[in-house]
Amino acid sequence: MTAQRLRSPDDVRDLLAKRYAQKRGLWLAGEGAWPMAVSLGLPTEKDATQHADIVRTWASAWQSWQGAGALEWRERRWKTMGAQRLPRRLSLADAGEVADWLGETARWQRAAARCQRSIARWPALADRLPRHFDALADYDESDFRRLEALLGWFEVHPESNLYPRQLPVSGIDSKWVEKRQGLLGNLVAALRGKDTAGLGFFDCCGLRPPPILVRLRLLDSELRACAGGLGDISAPINDLTKLSLPVRRVFIVENTQTGLAFEDISGSVVIMGRGYAVEELGQVPWIAETRCIYWGDLDTHGFAILDRARARLPNIESLLMNEATLLNNKVFWGEEKRQHSASQLPRLTHEEQNVFRGLKEQRWGLNVRLEQERIPWTEAWRALREGPVP
Repeated sequence: MTAQRLRSPDDVRDLLAKRYAQKRGLWLAGEGAWPMAVSLGLPTEKDATQHADIVRTWASAWQSWQGAGALEWRERRWKTMGAQRLPRRLSLADAGEVADWLGETARWQRAAARCQRSIARWPALADRLPRHFDALADYDESDFRRLEALLGWFEVHPESNLYPRQLPVSGIDSKWVEKRQGLLGNLVAALRGKDTAGLGFFDCCGLRPPPILVRLRLLDSELRACAGGLGDISAPINDLTKLSLPVRRVFIVENTQTGLAFEDISGSVVIMGRGYAVEELGQVPWIAETRCIYWGDLDTHGFAILDRARARLPNIESLLMNEATLLNNKVFWGEEKRQHSASQLPRLTHEEQNVFRGLKEQRWGLNVRLEQERIPWTEAWRALREGPVP
């Protein structure tokens, strides 16, 4: 069908928008084959006869078109319609002409100028910096100057061991740094020739990370006496390793208010809100050597967190994360906006794996989830007191 083969100016603009979004970083880095040729399609005499209105509208649109690039025309001589001058191909000399088509000229020029300026100063950024097109194009000049000043400071002070708020760079504060951790970590790693795989922002930049606080409640008067009477504690995980608590059972829950709702259980502790950082609890001997029970959301990420926890706490048990709990609380189901990407998780038990696969396969509905705080507390508390069967 002719309409599917002929490209109007609007069709070309849509095509260029997709290529620009995908390749603008590569183009900033000097890659790409230029000029770029975009075929517009070329109708046959049969096309023009059977679809006269479509071909006429298409040709007219290009005849009145004005914009970046060179338009190549081809003359055709048809038996019934005579000589016809038709647009054949659009040729774009460089990425600037693509940007012009999309109304992106100012952004492209700003990004290109800043990229060139920074790479001239730091050649090591040639591979990484062009990937951050939006920062190059959209930072106001004062923010981009701050970025350059901070990169210069990190270049001279590779292992400062400072907290972000201590950085002696004009206009820089901890909030400014926090919002740009991904960009800064990636660029500083490039300056130092580091592979960022497995490295966090603080490692890349030689900064001191704020301590990771673990919040826990001691659910037994004897345990509280061992901690000077404290019952609700937030402390760096390294400090928790120094405690020696006669704990017999550790509950791990995701929701903070769920942890706060716990009443006393002999010899027990509840730890709250660790998310995917739950595996760090394996660093604490009195936790790693104790019976641990994990109660998370009944969704794919809840099972992924459980799987990760078992990497460091191999004997951790799950609670209220089974098919019966899910089906008995259907009235409280919600939707998991984005499921975990894994198709299976190797550290789950057979029963856990079955529920995880059921959620992934939409066995009970689209992206079903049951958040732990949705389960009626009377039912949950009874299960928590009794605990899973050892």
